[in-house]
Amino acid sequence: MERVCFRFYVRTDMIDEYKKRHAAVWPEMLQALTDCGWKNYSIFLNEKEGTLIGYCEVDDFAAAQAKMSKMDVNTRWQEFMQPLFPQDKRADQSFENFIEVFHLA
Repeated sequence: MERVCFRFYVRTDMIDEYKKRHAAVWPEMLQALTDCGWKNYSIFLNEKEGTLIGYCEVDDFAAAQAKMSKMDVNTRWQEFMQPLFPQDKRADQSFENFIEVFHLA
């Protein structure tokens, strides 16, 4: 099982909207994540800076991302969320991955 941590950003003027949308993630998007192998997925927010830290567990992150990228619901979700992000590419294509250097089991 891979434990994956990544960073991306939300526009600070759109933080409330970002939280609102994540309080009501579409059921079909949740199912797509599950079907693509994402487990124990969390997103953490630093409201002051708009930094988002994602964490998930997955058998093969690259394969899970590739599978998600082909899901129609993911395309629609990314388009729905795009106005909230400062980067010019989709959030799911702008993750900055972190390398795990310690884990207390």
